[in-house]
Amino acid sequence: MDILLQQIINGLVAGSIYALVALGYTMVYGILGLINFAHGEVVMFGAMIALSVIQLLFGSGLALPPAIIVALGLAAAIPTCMLLGFTIERVAYRPLRHAPRLAPLITAIGVSIVLQNVAMMIWGRRYLSFPALLPPAPHPIGGAVVTDLQIFIVLLALLLMATLEWLVQRTSLGRAMRATSQNPAVAGLMGIDINTIISITFVIGSALAAIAGVMVGAYYGIAHYYMGFLLGLKAFTAAVLGGIGNLRGAMLGGVLLGLIESLGAGYIGDLTGGLFGSNYQDVFAFFVLILVLIFRPSGLLGERIADRG
Repeated sequence: MDILLQQIINGLVAGSIYALVALGYTMVYGILGLINFAHGEVVMFGAMIALSVIQLLFGSGLALPPAIIVALGLAAAIPTCMLLGFTIERVAYRPLRHAPRLAPLITAIGVSIVLQNVAMMIWGRRYLSFPALLPPAPHPIGGAVVTDLQIFIVLLALLLMATLEWLVQRTSLGRAMRATSQNPAVAGLMGIDINTIISITFVIGSALAAIAGVMVGAYYGIAHYYMGFLLGLKAFTAAVLGGIGNLRGAMLGGVLLGLIESLGAGYIGDLTGGLFGSNYQDVFAFFVLILVLIFRPSGLLGERIADRG
């Protein structure tokens, strides 16, 4: 029972990160009906940029509190990733907006490869160590252990997801985004600048990706130029699981995927004597993707936008 509770805690932490990244996928799909497979690399850039700033501050000898160091790292990563997301939309998607869907899909994969190689040239092939930003103070809960960093990640993710939900549902910008999602042509006739709304969608998703990248680096203690590829695929799986194009579906799918992975790698692995342990963690995620695509392609919460053909 202790193993089960510990894996649930670990799954909630990982699921919170997946949900943040999945929101970027589902926002873009909700607006354009396209998948931005370069989104994982935006997460990677957020982690690498923040890590560079954090290492610079640690090496400078300045006696700054860890919270200030993290904030400065995020202050560098978030606007950089927002600019990167805007550039991806402007260069890779806007010229192909009315092209067959295969064209922007291939372009997104190409952008992903380009960003990976750019990161490799800047930071190298090595795994970079993320410094311990929060003291590893364990808090026992019913036989399991939760750390300050895990609590911080879950609470921050919940706050960001609630803020995004409020933005989309309660503000004029959110109404413009929903109108563009429903029918771009009619939204344009109503005075909505479609290009601006689409760019803002990419920018918001990229800001969330930057924060998720810092969470991943801090939680696992490493960052790497290739880290966004698998994370992006898992977040895409979470978006499909919850119902791609649906914000609440992305949140639900991310949390569920984190729990499935954690329970599969830990609890089930322990029951099978290690046969299906942490080495097979990724298998569970993509097995879920296969099942969802076979039995419920629209996801758990369905899809709020109509197929545009």
